[in-house]
Amino acid sequence: MTVERADFDMAIELPAFEPGWVWLAGAGPGDPGLLTLAAYSALQTADVIVHDALVDERVLRLARPGARLVHAGKRGGKPGPKQIEISQRLVEFARQDKRVLRLKGGDPLTFGRGSEEAEYLVRAGIPFRIIPGITAGLGALAYAGIPATDRRLNQVVTFLTGHASGDAVPDAIDWQALAKSSPVIVIYMGTKHLPRIAELLLAAGRNAQEPVAIISKATTAEQSVIETVLGAAGKAAAHAPTPAIIVIGEVVRLRAGLDWLGAIGGRILAPDQLGGSGANREAG
Repeated sequence: MTVERADFDMAIELPAFEPGWVWLAGAGPGDPGLLTLAAYSALQTADVIVHDALVDERVLRLARPGARLVHAGKRGGKPGPKQIEISQRLVEFARQDKRVLRLKGGDPLTFGRGSEEAEYLVRAGIPFRIIPGITAGLGALAYAGIPATDRRLNQVVTFLTGHASGDAVPDAIDWQALAKSSPVIVIYMGTKHLPRIAELLLAAGRNAQEPVAIISKATTAEQSVIETVLGAAGKAAAHAPTPAIIVIGEVVRLRAGLDWLGAIGGRILAPDQLGGSGANREAG
């Protein structure tokens, strides 16, 4: 069944997208079904859509007819517009009285530069709205059948970037403290540096047999998941398509019983891998 824009308008009061405004919105990790209603409404209303390279083509096809699509993507190592140029264009379009949608993959404020762009708009006197999106670190895990937290296994999860400016492993991260304090680690943009990251975590005391999953092109038809262990993760990363999200921790083992997407495709799930039988779990 196709849901029309009018049906949304009748069901919920969505914010008006006024001319001269910039909306910084998250497009989610790929699957258009994961867009928020506010982001969908913005796509249907915007005059100009300035989008990143990681925004799925199916999402862009939801733009209203006549909307101008402006590619502002950056992919590792490839030429792309400078951040200041992107911010300047947002201001220029807004001053032309356009409804400007800045569409970013995942969530606009999670390992992106949404905050920098918002600050630039503030200094230029441009009104803006921020629309959160499902960040890749959560969407990828959910579509792989891996919980970010499970009360039987972890009360802490850490999200970090594996790629610092200058194309290096982030040196601002205390890898010793991280290895000891966070049972589950989710890494964005870390495929290239996973050999070194694994080395740092192992040196800090993590188990070489700790499970790892590398989730590539999450929530799209091309999604793939490589399951390995920390001691072999560096080699496994060489075979992983990008973009990818990496998750390290015992929660990865739960995928054997929770891979709902794989089950749709015919995979047989393993109830004995669910982390404990239903009989001895607490109710509620």
